[in-house]
Amino acid sequence: MEPVVTPAEMAVIDSRAISEGTSEATLIARAGTAVAWHVRGMLGGVYGRRVVVVCGKGNNGADGRMAARVLQSWGVGVDCFELDTPPDLARLGRALDRCDLAVDAMFGTGFHGEFDGVAAMIDDELYRAPRILSVDIPSGVDGTTGEIRGDGFIGGAVLAHETITFAACKPGVLFEPGRFHSGRVTVADIGLPIDAPATVLWTARDAATAPLQRWPHDYKWSSAVAIIGGSPGMTGAPMLAAHAAQRCGAGMVVVGVGGIEAATHMGGAEVVVKPVPGSPDGFLDDSSVPEALAIAGRAKAVVIGPGLGRGQATERAVRALVAQVSAPIVIDADALQALGTDHRELRVRVTSGAAPAILTPHAGEYHALTGHDVGANRLDAARSLAASTGCLVLLKGPGTVVAAPDGRAAIVANGGSELATAGTGDVLSGVIAALCAQLGGAVSARDMFAATASAAWIHGQAGRNAGLGPSTIAGDVIAALAPTLEQLRRGDLVT
Repeated sequence: MEPVVTPAEMAVIDSRAISEGTSEATLIARAGTAVAWHVRGMLGGVYGRRVVVVCGKGNNGADGRMAARVLQSWGVGVDCFELDTPPDLARLGRALDRCDLAVDAMFGTGFHGEFDGVAAMIDDELYRAPRILSVDIPSGVDGTTGEIRGDGFIGGAVLAHETITFAACKPGVLFEPGRFHSGRVTVADIGLPIDAPATVLWTARDAATAPLQRWPHDYKWSSAVAIIGGSPGMTGAPMLAAHAAQRCGAGMVVVGVGGIEAATHMGGAEVVVKPVPGSPDGFLDDSSVPEALAIAGRAKAVVIGPGLGRGQATERAVRALVAQVSAPIVIDADALQALGTDHRELRVRVTSGAAPAILTPHAGEYHALTGHDVGANRLDAARSLAASTGCLVLLKGPGTVVAAPDGRAAIVANGGSELATAGTGDVLSGVIAALCAQLGGAVSARDMFAATASAAWIHGQAGRNAGLGPSTIAGDVIAALAPTLEQLRRGDLVT
């Protein structure tokens, strides 16, 4: 797990280091030297190279000036420009036209507001350089949220090829659109220890610790998953979750669906489909609860919601199941809508000692659960919902966040736009349930947190491994799950 710190937390870490005897000048020297070495690596050497460095006020600009001095000492031709003395844009343009790389050291992670004035004009010129390296974070990106305000060139912030940040990643380089603007991100160690961070970046190394093996004594029910979902016209959603769970190690998957007709239509192959009583038109209602509980009874993890449909009777059934299922339960899609802002059943689970529930909302479902939008700060949004419900929360979107009620959070930033297609959320629910089902024994909240974050990482990597870009569909992600897991088992994805 790699630490992630907000700009406010970073300021405290800096202050503590200074109070313990490391001078601000020393920290600037370390950071600036790290920038210079990174520039050297990007250039492949120093002979005959030219670099433009644009420096603002504060420590970010100081880091840039130090980098410029180190590069000059190595023989690099450096043109340094200052924000506080408006530069000659024509001279800047000529310097950029002949340089090999530009260094953006205008604003640091504490930047707020709109990227305008002289900085915006410089930004417009920077793209004349072959490559751009941003120091700590691309100027114009909010270090806490990744948000970009204003409407300057390329979205109101520097669009960097690479970013070098110090001590730890900042949320702003992990959440969109900041992530896109940051390019390849490198974390430089400048001697600032970060103890017990509240937020971490979940990586391949962490995902590889998930339960990815079956043991010789296992049998099919050892890692069984139950899925309660489906309704007229929406039988595909629970089957996507089911197939994803199978590919991620579930030894048995049983889908409970309303009505014999739907069950007959869905049945076959490796997935067991069982009809549960319901309304005449095939939706879950109060009569569904006993049979659905029986289906969930042998499962080590349960998914409820994919393709379930909506209605008052279905809502009552969902609430009863959420309150009474004792196994880890992944609540998704229409089940989240059924819960809405009334979280009584979720609190019943907490007080009853049942395994934690996992809420998996996207932005619209988050609004249904809370009555308000996610907002710019995704970490705060996920933590707030986790604390108020006592559940684990997986907030889907551009920079997935997994949050626990105790404030721990993980950012999963490897997913891409290939996942922005119908059914991939159902696939994710199946992956989460399969990993939770394989934990075995008394499942702790900490183990479920790790399994949920690993599931999100595996899901994102499978989307990338599908290799189909905007042509990707949910079935392609399922097909890529097995090879992705095998890469993790072999260590191919762990760097």
